[in-house]
Amino acid sequence: MALPIPGQPVRGSKSGAPVMALLDLLGRSWAMGIIWHLYSGPSTFRRLQEYCETISPTTLNKRLKELRESHLIERTVDGYALTKHGQELYALIEPLGIWAKVWAKNFK
Repeated sequence: MALPIPGQPVRGSKSGAPVMALLDLLGRSWAMGIIWHLYSGPSTFRRLQEYCETISPTTLNKRLKELRESHLIERTVDGYALTKHGQELYALIEPLGIWAKVWAKNFK
């Protein structure tokens, strides 16, 4: 599956609306989990693989490449880290995570 690029067709949008391109990227397996984990600081490939539990090395490599090409993460001397854009994105999705915890209580 190709990297979702705003302005080009993506899952759910023939026009490639920017928000749809972003949701396509974030909807890929472990993309959100990687961003969520990196908010606490840089992480090595091995630590990310442990965090993601069932992810294969191939999938992790692919997801890291997509997130780097999307300017959300970068490679540093300490491992992978969120870029400024990645930190801004996390700040936007963190409230969604808080809301989801409240919402989840409806299922108990």
